[in-house]
Amino acid sequence: MNFPDKFRYTEDHEWVHLEGGNVALVGITDYAQSELGELVYIEVETVGEIVDAHQVFGTVEAVKTTSDLFMPVKGKVVEFNEQVDDARGGNPALINEDPYGKGWIVKIEVSNPSDLDALMTASAYKAHVGQ
Repeated sequence: MNFPDKFRYTEDHEWVHLEGGNVALVGITDYAQSELGELVYIEVETVGEIVDAHQVFGTVEAVKTTSDLFMPVKGKVVEFNEQVDDARGGNPALINEDPYGKGWIVKIEVSNPSDLDALMTASAYKAHVGQ
């Protein structure tokens, strides 16, 4: 199981990575994708909206279940990754294959980048999931 040190994590198994300035990528963790199984559909209808921390910004659907996606920090959703959007010819299973790379879900403009400091580090998240 992979836990990149440069990312921050939530109890709900989302990750966030500040790319520069206030722009960040958000996705689900390697642990989450392994628990969900093969992902078949991703829905994000919040592009262009400001979403508060801990609020739902989308859903992921696996063969056996559907789960909400929760925003790690307050921010404006500026992009939904076309590579995982099957409605645009993408492949949701890319999240299973590369959850911290090509399988990111949304790009956001973080309202306050210092909010990331309140999220779990890789070692704290690893302990949270019992690894």
